Amino acid sequence: MTLRAGRPRGARLALRYAGFAALAVLANLGAQRAVLALGDASQPGLFVAAMAVGTGVGLVVKYILDKRWIFYDTTRGARAQGAQFALYTAMGLVTTAIFWVTETAFWMIWGTHAARETGAVMGLAVGYVTKYLLDRRYVFRTAAGGAP
Repeated sequence: MTLRAGRPRGARLALRYAGFAALAVLANLGAQRAVLALGDASQPGLFVAAMAVGTGVGLVVKYILDKRWIFYDTTRGARAQGAQFALYTAMGLVTTAIFWVTETAFWMIWGTHAARETGAVMGLAVGYVTKYLLDRRYVFRTAAGGAP
């Protein structure tokens, strides 16, 4: 597959991916803060709800950015895109577990929002590197130059 002119590779691609990951992290943490503001953050149910809402928001933001600006995917049609998004989400299950375990551990150990968010950022960083590799191989493989 021939790369389009101007399509980033190497360090430029990594920088773009990291920037999009940062945007998704900010969207995720912003959504979490919004949910946590609804009540007592020490309530386990509210904490879990905040993580779930944040994860959903971050997932959608990251999918849209990755599809268009990282993998240059041109998949069309609701059925095909639905299947692609389902696969993208499935690849994110393991990486989400990395993020949730890290964030939860920091929260349980230190009990502060700063620690929770530090754990979230660390978990998301490891998760996003893993996610890129999985997405390139299994989700956007044709667009990324992989096997059809």
